[in-house]
Amino acid sequence: MAETPGRPAILTVDDDPSVSRSVARDLRRRYGSEYRIVRAESGTAALETLRELKLRGEQVAVLLADYRMPEMSGLEFLESAMDLYPSARRLLFTAYADTGAAIEAINVVDLDYYLLKPWDPPEEKLYPVLDGQLEAWACTDHRPITELKVVGHRWSARSSEVREFLARNQVPYRWFSSESPEGRRLLSAAGVDGRNLPLVVAGDGDALCAPSDVELAQRVGMSTAPSEEFYDLVVVGGGPAGLGAAVYGASEGLRTVLVERHSTGGQAGQSSRIENYLGFPDGVSGTQLTDRARRQAGKFGAEVITTSDVVELDVVGSGRTVRFADGTSVGAHTVILATGVAYRQLDAPGLDRLTGAGVYYGSALTEAPNCADLDVYIVGGANSAGQAAVYLARGARSVTLLVRGESLEASMSYYLIQQLAQIDNVHVRARTEVVEAHGGDHLEKLTLRDRGTGEEETVPADYLFVFIGAAPRTDWLDGVVVRDAHGFVVTGPDLDGAPRREWPLDRPPFHLESSVPGVFVAGDVRSESAKRVASAVGEGAMAVMFVHRYLAGLDS
Repeated sequence: MAETPGRPAILTVDDDPSVSRSVARDLRRRYGSEYRIVRAESGTAALETLRELKLRGEQVAVLLADYRMPEMSGLEFLESAMDLYPSARRLLFTAYADTGAAIEAINVVDLDYYLLKPWDPPEEKLYPVLDGQLEAWACTDHRPITELKVVGHRWSARSSEVREFLARNQVPYRWFSSESPEGRRLLSAAGVDGRNLPLVVAGDGDALCAPSDVELAQRVGMSTAPSEEFYDLVVVGGGPAGLGAAVYGASEGLRTVLVERHSTGGQAGQSSRIENYLGFPDGVSGTQLTDRARRQAGKFGAEVITTSDVVELDVVGSGRTVRFADGTSVGAHTVILATGVAYRQLDAPGLDRLTGAGVYYGSALTEAPNCADLDVYIVGGANSAGQAAVYLARGARSVTLLVRGESLEASMSYYLIQQLAQIDNVHVRARTEVVEAHGGDHLEKLTLRDRGTGEEETVPADYLFVFIGAAPRTDWLDGVVVRDAHGFVVTGPDLDGAPRREWPLDRPPFHLESSVPGVFVAGDVRSESAKRVASAVGEGAMAVMFVHRYLAGLDS
């Protein structure tokens, strides 16, 4: 009998066909009138079913998986399913008590319930559990997000920025070229000509012409201002360090707000694949890692504020005030600076003019589909450049890494170097720099110089992605905290040799504490940090530990 579409689904997956049928039968008997009962006999098949449901815009209330299945375990299935249906309730079945599996499931997929087989009678062992889970699901906001339509020009810098902003903030959208039939229709309906792009059309028909990031964020329901005037902890920056601090701060009872100027994730959020992060042997994209961390922070009650640019830090007595570019501010007992770093700009003729029109700094994800069968160049020799090269090589005709140094060994992880060596259409040019970019409305050629011989060569180039350097955004902290010669914030024991040290307390500064008591630093913006995702997350968590010690000192 065909299932009636439109009802929320309960999906069950078990590799034993008889068990799979029995579970579905019992679920249908109790819940079939209100929910679609969907069953699968492997994790792979279940994921394919979820993708089809997602594409059709249907809701999934509960995921019920057998723990021990070949090829893909129930835990692995639930972990992957989280990215498709994050609000669905997650349950595991097992044939016998397995405390270790339960603990692992709770840590990895935030498991909602752990059930033992057999579940007879279901009236006692199954239905009461499902009743509670369905009630909890019904109380969550699982409404589908209305997809935006973005109309712009392929070589428009602002169009590229809007697409990047939406993608990195996990806002679904569809892209239409202003020259396509649908793009022209949308422009005509909105009464907009091709000069005022991009055009963003919401699901209700409301149109925004060339919107700012703040306007976009407000339109899609993102928070752009703190809800309170004072917090225990303000985290400035939403990369791995900031998200780690927000998760641990909020989970340990601190009133926590995270403030991000653009989108959460930082440089790590732009990575197509991170393969050396603990606990993800098959790798994880920066987008996935960021999305999970952001949801986790929200689960514990942390506020996440976007498009708020911090421009000043005031310190008066035990209070710390963070001021924003729009003139507003928020106060706190403590602050964690986790602003990360920005890619440095290449200084060569033509690059500024063509930025956003074939020349891009950082993320390759949004533009990757446009690189199919084209010649792509990447400037940089660190992991971010290598990860982009691996990702872009899947579709591009050629990918060439331009490295100023003698080789990749000094700056890139060994595993990435080995991967790149196995990809036929990836090439590495050492001792090479870009000296000029050429093109009309978009990039067409690059002039390269061999730093050893001084010889120059002009080559056809369709795209250039730049991943160089680590410039901290800390000018707004000048005169407030001690920074090193490169602008990174000095902390803990390293303050002993820092110039202009002013430390007002009898105790020495905590390990991640800046020259201002109660202002801590985590991640790439900290002087002498490791510049790795795992260490940034660890420092974010560690900084919260020192926040507690600082607050305990205030109370004593």
